Amino acid sequence: METALFSPFTIKNVTMKNRIVMSPMCMYSSHNQDGKVENWHLTHYVSRAVGQVGLIMVEATAVTAQGRISSQDLGIWSDDHIPGLKNLVTMIKEYGAKTAIQIAHAGRKATVDGEIVAPSAIAFNDRMKTPKELSLSEVKEIITAFQAGAKRAKEAGFDIIELHGAHGYLINEFLSPLTNKREDEYGGSFENRYRFLGEIIEAVKEVWDGPLFVRVSANDYDPNGLTPEVYVEYAKKMKDQGVDLIDVSSGAVVPAHIPVFPGYQVGFAEKIKHGANIATGAVGLITTGIQAEEILRNDRSDLIFLARELLRDPYWPRSAAKQLGVEIKSVKQYDRGW
Repeated sequence: METALFSPFTIKNVTMKNRIVMSPMCMYSSHNQDGKVENWHLTHYVSRAVGQVGLIMVEATAVTAQGRISSQDLGIWSDDHIPGLKNLVTMIKEYGAKTAIQIAHAGRKATVDGEIVAPSAIAFNDRMKTPKELSLSEVKEIITAFQAGAKRAKEAGFDIIELHGAHGYLINEFLSPLTNKREDEYGGSFENRYRFLGEIIEAVKEVWDGPLFVRVSANDYDPNGLTPEVYVEYAKKMKDQGVDLIDVSSGAVVPAHIPVFPGYQVGFAEKIKHGANIATGAVGLITTGIQAEEILRNDRSDLIFLARELLRDPYWPRSAAKQLGVEIKSVKQYDRGW
């Protein structure tokens, strides 16, 4: 039986053996607080490659030390990070998976010591620090930091780069009118709020010609915030700039109630895919092979991003294949138990 889930997917010069993506999930495991890869990262990511995941995406990796979500985050702000990331890439690729890295800046949701920054001086909630509003020169410095991070990702050998524009981190903060109250060229209008992301894309593409993804939060879940319809328009602009795929999540730019149910974000991915005519990835309470197959067969998305399910089961592709009645190859060391 042919399945959509286990069919190849080619984007630019990269072909994944199936449509299963390990979604970026922070591990908070760089215990020396230097942003470097540790043994845990090697174990964690490589085991999912052994489990036959098609694309392994490394967690949010900070382009500046100030831009870490936590002091234990991975970093890509220094050339000192390249050897560890290169080793991780090499080990993942040994088992047939493609590799991606999500590069990020946490903005006002950073919990590191010292000053944190954002488009506007508005705290996420009453328990978090009030950020400093970025000056124009500091905005340009962060754009340059994203470019430098992309260059290091290329040196490390990653196949794909994803920009983290979701979950209330810095890019998302610029996009949303709930968090961006600026009155200069980076705030106010739809065009101005997009400018920061647009200039990051331009800067990254100067040093990177491989596939480029952007993760978005397609719904702010706030009556004054952004909706999937607005993100269709953002996605059109990203496509025009050469972005290849939109990884569609939602929420977390402001505290809000999010109605959660199986596949609760799939409709957002479907709307952006067809509204902007761009490839999308679906994520969010996708738990079974049957569910993933339905999403792909009905052209609701192009890739399936799995998070918690791959924490629970590094060999989820095997489980999904059994549900769908197909056989997939394992690494030869596991043949007798596969």
